[in-house]
Amino acid sequence: MKIHKEGYKIISIAIIVFTTLQVTVHLLLGYNFSIPSLIVFLLLTLFILRFFRVPKRNFTENYDKIISPADGEIVAIEEVEEDEFLKTRCIQVSVFMSVWNVHINWHPAGGKVIYYKYHPGKYLVAWNPKSSTLNERTTVAIERLDGEKILYRQIAGFLARRIVCNAVENATVSQGEEVGFIKFGSRVDVFLPLNALVRVKLGDKVTGTQTVLADLPMAKTE
Repeated sequence: MKIHKEGYKIISIAIIVFTTLQVTVHLLLGYNFSIPSLIVFLLLTLFILRFFRVPKRNFTENYDKIISPADGEIVAIEEVEEDEFLKTRCIQVSVFMSVWNVHINWHPAGGKVIYYKYHPGKYLVAWNPKSSTLNERTTVAIERLDGEKILYRQIAGFLARRIVCNAVENATVSQGEEVGFIKFGSRVDVFLPLNALVRVKLGDKVTGTQTVLADLPMAKTE
């Protein structure tokens, strides 16, 4: 099982803390390493390894589709006003990631990064509608070759305390390319043009790079 680089530090810290605690208890109290504590440590380590796993997935770009940027569950599909960058009405599709999901995020479409911004904020539970505007988050907007703009936000949740985003303004990115990682419980909002045909419904389980969120055929360009 391949582990994401964002997990290396946490795994190392967990091993150091456990070892230090066990050695300290042994030296001060004379207790030997106990089987129950070892089992707890192994279970915790397995959980961390599972959380930071990198799945093996086959993916082929489809310019007429918008793919899911994350693993999780569809918790919102609604028409909203996107007032940070696009300044227009959009269809918002939100994916909630529990601690059991892979937390890597991928670009739902390919094109040029025309906007990127990090916002510090609160840590409300990720399914709270207000988390989209009040929580720590990053906003990325992509412009496709046909001029369509897709905006998406990584949003920290109640447990999440760090968002990693690799987006760089003016860079060209590919659909399905990794954009970042959110640690421990979070959400991704995708804002689509009103002419997009949404292919998911509330409560659907989606898989990053594999599930089609919406059809948005490329317009012919001269």
